[in-house]
Amino acid sequence: MVSDWFVQLYGWLFQPFVDYGFMRRALVACLAIALACGPIGTILVLRRMSLAGDAIAHAVLPGAAVGFIFFGLSLPAMTIGSFAAAALMALIAAAVTQWTAQKEDASFASFYLITLALGVMLIATAGSKVDLLNFLFGSVLAIDDESLLLISGASSLTLLGLAIIWRPLIIECFDPIFLRSVGGRGGLIHQFFMLLVVLTLVSAFQALGTLMAVGLLMLPATAARFWCAGVVVRALLASAIGAFSGACGLLISYHVNVPSGPAIVLFAGFLYLLSLCLGARDSLRLIWFPAHQHKEA
Repeated sequence: MVSDWFVQLYGWLFQPFVDYGFMRRALVACLAIALACGPIGTILVLRRMSLAGDAIAHAVLPGAAVGFIFFGLSLPAMTIGSFAAAALMALIAAAVTQWTAQKEDASFASFYLITLALGVMLIATAGSKVDLLNFLFGSVLAIDDESLLLISGASSLTLLGLAIIWRPLIIECFDPIFLRSVGGRGGLIHQFFMLLVVLTLVSAFQALGTLMAVGLLMLPATAARFWCAGVVVRALLASAIGAFSGACGLLISYHVNVPSGPAIVLFAGFLYLLSLCLGARDSLRLIWFPAHQHKEA
């Protein structure tokens, strides 16, 4: 009886990854993306720049579309186009904020709509409905070795870049005036961080598409916010939630026969709602039942 239950559990949780190489590649891709998305998403939430992540994710689309139009399904061309377009949009939005009275969130929202419409128009004109769906929702189960190396390399560069600027970045989040007083260049740190956001979303785009990539970037980070206060611990927890969401989403996609990208993001959304309701910090449970919170304390 116990052995039958164990065999069944093994078949549900591990057999798909053991039997199929495309499932293993998809899992490794999700783990690599989650490692980079955890700390990047945590900083975006900390800086109240969640909309910026969404806008940059959609700015990837026209660059990838241009690469697709001129070079077909060439991974290097689409990657270079995606990074160039997203980086350009982030720099222009930051410049508009600096040169005018418009706030940063309004600038990103405006360019988000422009780039999304432009990308959809380019793909719809030069491609097909299948191409458009792949660009928007990704095809993580179709990850090949070249894409996997690109995703892993981009995630490694993101983590290395974060390690270099981590201390001044955190100081700039909490006390930018102090950073300037000690000679720190907060503007340069901010621009470098935005390039890391672009790099992370470009790598995630290869697997999850523009619409789904931002889900794995922001949902684990917003979920982790309800469990812990420390920035480092929250970033680690966000990466763990993202990795767990990737594995569970792939299993749901395999067993239920649903698209893998939406399944991953929906599972991350489920963990966010669970954290919102039951988390240890500022959750609905603690707001609605404060007396129970005091008893626990």
